[in-house]
Amino acid sequence: MNNVEWTIAEMLNNPEILEKATNELDMVVGKDRLVQESDIPQLNYIKACSRESFRLHPTNAFLPPHVARKDTTLAGYFVPKGSQILVGRLGLGRNPNIWDEPNVFKPERHLAGHVGNSFDVTLMEPEMRFIIFSTGRRGCPGTKIGTSMTIMLLARLLQGFEWTLPNGASQVKLVPADSNLFMAKPLLACAKPRLAPTLYSKIQV
Repeated sequence: MNNVEWTIAEMLNNPEILEKATNELDMVVGKDRLVQESDIPQLNYIKACSRESFRLHPTNAFLPPHVARKDTTLAGYFVPKGSQILVGRLGLGRNPNIWDEPNVFKPERHLAGHVGNSFDVTLMEPEMRFIIFSTGRRGCPGTKIGTSMTIMLLARLLQGFEWTLPNGASQVKLVPADSNLFMAKPLLACAKPRLAPTLYSKIQV
């Protein structure tokens, strides 16, 4: 949920990205049915948006602590056996040595090098340039369901509603809370149905 809230907030500040995401949904799914889990492999731009949001706005600041089992050298630093090691998600995801314009929301960076629709963007990051589900023995065992739930929620909200800023607002303030990395204030936006009324049967009066 945290990822979806940050992603929609970033999209509201970048209307061209929001338009690209909804256009992808219209092309892949259309407006006559709701997006399904089977559509996820084809929603590469929306997955790229989610990846970019995880990079900029991780769910928590650090990975669970690790312990060095033996003396080692990492990136030129000596790490003695028994050292407690914390990996900072924020520093990794915004590392200027890895990412071009690290503080800018650019989903296209996750599509770089891919041509056509024969590839599949995932929420995994085996190169550890940033961290979503972690990896190895301590990797999240629910990666597949976590990916499905995140992308399905984001896709349904984008497909089902036209999102705009409230009257008088020009930007969403992208400020994290003091105690965690959630948004300091809940996202406030206007949602207008964009599909056929029959697809909103549960909210019809």
